[in-house]
Amino acid sequence: MNEPLHQRKGSFIGTVKAVLWGFLGVRRNADYQRDIARLNPLHLIAVGVGMAFLFVLGLIVLVNWVAG
Repeated sequence: MNEPLHQRKGSFIGTVKAVLWGFLGVRRNADYQRDIARLNPLHLIAVGVGMAFLFVLGLIVLVNWVAG
């Protein structure tokens, strides 16, 4: 269960889903525990930062579109 970070096998789609659920703030404990055991924390951080950047960029585009 305590395998090294570089040996954790998690799909890209699974990582994106975990980050999206984290953004929403709703997650079942069983799913959370499964993600903790399966997903690489470095991948989670990278996807989280990327999605946060896209969210902010989307807000900027939306505001410019509405105000323009």
